[in-house]
Amino acid sequence: MLQKIRLLALRLGLMNKTNYDSDFCGRLPLNQTNMIQPYGYLLIVEASEMKIIQVSENVTELFDKPLAEIINSQLGRFIPQVEVLLQKYNEGIRDKVPIAITIAGNEHLALVHSKNDLLLIEVEKNRYSNPRKFIDFYQQLKYIFAKIELGNSVEKVCEIAVTELKNLSGFDRVLMYQFDQDWNGTVVAEKHEEGMHPYLGHKFPASDIPKQARAMYQNNAYRFIPDRDYQPIKLFPIINPHNMSFLDLSDCNMRSVASVHVEYLKNMDVAASLSIRIIKDEKLWGLISCHNKTPKYLNYEICSSFELLSMVISGKIASAINKKKFEFLSSLQQTRERLIDNIYTENDLVKGLLLNEVTVGDLLRADGVCIAFKGKINSIGITPSVQDMENLSYWLQAKNIDKTFSEINLSAIYENAEDYAEVASGVIVLPINADRGDYIIGFRKEVIQDIEWGGNPNQAINFEPDGKNYHPRNSFQVWKETVKQTSLPWSEEELSSAEDFRSFLFEYTTRYLNN
Repeated sequence: MLQKIRLLALRLGLMNKTNYDSDFCGRLPLNQTNMIQPYGYLLIVEASEMKIIQVSENVTELFDKPLAEIINSQLGRFIPQVEVLLQKYNEGIRDKVPIAITIAGNEHLALVHSKNDLLLIEVEKNRYSNPRKFIDFYQQLKYIFAKIELGNSVEKVCEIAVTELKNLSGFDRVLMYQFDQDWNGTVVAEKHEEGMHPYLGHKFPASDIPKQARAMYQNNAYRFIPDRDYQPIKLFPIINPHNMSFLDLSDCNMRSVASVHVEYLKNMDVAASLSIRIIKDEKLWGLISCHNKTPKYLNYEICSSFELLSMVISGKIASAINKKKFEFLSSLQQTRERLIDNIYTENDLVKGLLLNEVTVGDLLRADGVCIAFKGKINSIGITPSVQDMENLSYWLQAKNIDKTFSEINLSAIYENAEDYAEVASGVIVLPINADRGDYIIGFRKEVIQDIEWGGNPNQAINFEPDGKNYHPRNSFQVWKETVKQTSLPWSEEELSSAEDFRSFLFEYTTRYLNN
């Protein structure tokens, strides 16, 4: 009973529940670490004069010069391709552009992007003595594209994607998880080496990837951490002289990682990770996470292929979802049109909705339906008792619900519904005339769900006694949660179709039946 009261209070806003995704983790300035990972070098250049004004401290090994001699020097003193960089900037190109540059006679790959009047140049360390031939790499990518194209459902696309990305990258584990409406992530596909703990079907709390971290995936296709035990490299000078503050490193691939995330990786026994975004309708739909038990360095060739594959996989998933959505909407529309025909044929609202081959229950995807109309209760399918349905209609009228409304845990907001939660945990309500207490109410049965979390979500964040420093959970073993007195939710398509039909019913009853 105490749990029920607490849940009700939360739903009504009478209790404050800390949302670590936004209230705490979501406020941490991940973009202002002022440090980078040591697998490369960072130069910040004032674009107007092509003058170096800030660097990562490890550039001394790149230029073989002390920091004092590098800062405020002309970029052309160290990189002969400065005119190429300036040209791209003047042409208005602001996204990351890979450019081959020469430093002290050695060739390097640099990623160049701009932020306001600054150029950020990320120089990759040369770690590969035998780079792959382009044609071999291109052929492998073409093969993966073809495989993904064969996926005829979201599930199949996800399965193909993690399998092929594991083959391409050589990571020990590749998994894909999809975000829900609360930004919890569920693992929907996984491929891993033998002996590794499986996460398929497990759910991870939103605070694992808080909102500001998710926001950065809008501008960055991937996030790469080749060695979680790296020693971060500071920027020099600490304060950027152009804006007199810490530099915003949101778009920097080499940006250092928050210490809590490093601890998180340690707790998962992950030494290297690569996360790739999946975008649908310009919003983050999910992530592909690649894990390795030992440090793993990838050059830009591989990382850029993941960026390209991110777009291909995103497009295919969006296509599969939209195709399924279109087919479902077409089915709902056909059902709605048949119901309207039935109403006009019968010249009776209740008979037209309940007493034909196609009923309003088919439109609402409900286990049972009742129509409270002109003081009478009519029903079909699995429903509560007539008295319970009458009381529910009175409660709805008192709540002044005048638009389509749905709830998958009715007993949490209407205490009497606990008595019949087994047959009617969820409701969808179409007010025909709320002032008169005329409603169509669809019921969905209780679906008891056993949710497997990747570790206890109630321990996602563990604070130290000072209340400021914190740590992630130290166990990712399965933590099971049983959810009762809830039904399957109504989809956006179902709710939209129901509201369209409610509008028709309101007009019909107003025009033909309102005496």
